Amino acid sequence: MRTTPKTKKSRLKLVTPGKRVVQLALLRTIDLFSGAGGITEGFRQAGYQCLYGNDCMMEAMKTFEHNHPEAWSDWRNIEDVKPIEIRSKLKLEKGELDVLVGGPPCQGFSINAPERFLHDPRNKLFTDYVRFLEEFEPKTFLFENVPGLLSLGDGMVLKRILSEFGRLGYYVTVKVLFAAHYGVPQERWRLILLGSKLGEIAAPEPTHYAMGRANFRGGSGVLTFQLAESDKAHLLPTVTVAEAIGDLPRLDMGEGAEAIGYTIEAESEYAQRMRNPKGVVYNHFAAKLSKQNVERMKHVKPGGSWRDIPHELLPKGMQRARKSDHTKRYGRLRNNGLAGTVLTKCDPHWGAAFLPDQNRTLTVREAARFQSFPDSYQFLGSRVSQYVQVGNAVPVLMAKEIGASIRTHLEMHSAAMTDLEAIHG
Repeated sequence: MRTTPKTKKSRLKLVTPGKRVVQLALLRTIDLFSGAGGITEGFRQAGYQCLYGNDCMMEAMKTFEHNHPEAWSDWRNIEDVKPIEIRSKLKLEKGELDVLVGGPPCQGFSINAPERFLHDPRNKLFTDYVRFLEEFEPKTFLFENVPGLLSLGDGMVLKRILSEFGRLGYYVTVKVLFAAHYGVPQERWRLILLGSKLGEIAAPEPTHYAMGRANFRGGSGVLTFQLAESDKAHLLPTVTVAEAIGDLPRLDMGEGAEAIGYTIEAESEYAQRMRNPKGVVYNHFAAKLSKQNVERMKHVKPGGSWRDIPHELLPKGMQRARKSDHTKRYGRLRNNGLAGTVLTKCDPHWGAAFLPDQNRTLTVREAARFQSFPDSYQFLGSRVSQYVQVGNAVPVLMAKEIGASIRTHLEMHSAAMTDLEAIHG
């Protein structure tokens, strides 16, 4: 789905012969609803510098500040932030910012939320995103959210959002991306809206072959990348669970530390890419489980779930569940498969949290590996908060590919402007 801005002004679509590209210097971003900084880290790897990040979760912003010290970290409620003051302190003129990134918290949009209705106050945070767009007038923006937004209010919420972006003069491309298509070892879908005042931005093409079952509905006209068997020939293979975490120190329940050295060589390209050059991995501690969950875990085979657990050992509520329900609960990962969507809590009652070949649940670091955070990225705060920070993040490698697409878009149009200036010189 694409929208064009509602404006009476004529627009020149700039196309250069052979799509000549001008290499731009470090591009500048602002990250709203940044959490621990998944998007900012991905964009950093794509050659951007974040100037300012905002999120009301203090522990997440401390993580953001620790890993992105060059950025101004602000954990005030965004409703209390005046964009004009931020722009003034950053010494930016309107239109100078390259990219505004972020998206409001997804709980109000999520298809997994117990109640979905239009008046959820969390959904009104979209207007704060618009306030920053109006004040900064960035060249481009990334607005990301859960695909459940597509069907919220029978699609009326998305139409309202697109209408606002069009009113501000932005061309918008709407796309649903599958994280595993970008080398992320996880089944995770994200809705992205890419906006530009220069023309449409092409969404990043898949780099890896991976198949996943869509967990959303709606979105007539919104594209997803449908891969065929023949695509295997020109795409990299799926990054599996074993390739993602197989090199991390093996632990028993109750073992590990906030900083621990590697004990196993990295064999996969992915693990080598994630490794901390300093030889230290952070946030790798294995929680202890209750006696009941320890007993339940013994019965779950790789790829299995609560259906493998004897009926009498199941929680009372799940003893009444149908076999087709709660497909991931008390699940054990498969070494040769993808991880499920990383959740904000590592509780086997809510998802596949058991490791394939170790009788314990995921550490924060293992969850972070599934989100493609490098091992040098340290999460601060309580362990409960760390799981929340990781689960709420946008996968780093997917964000990196989005950032690369926006950079290409900006560089192409910079080349076009250079050519026009030369012609009319």
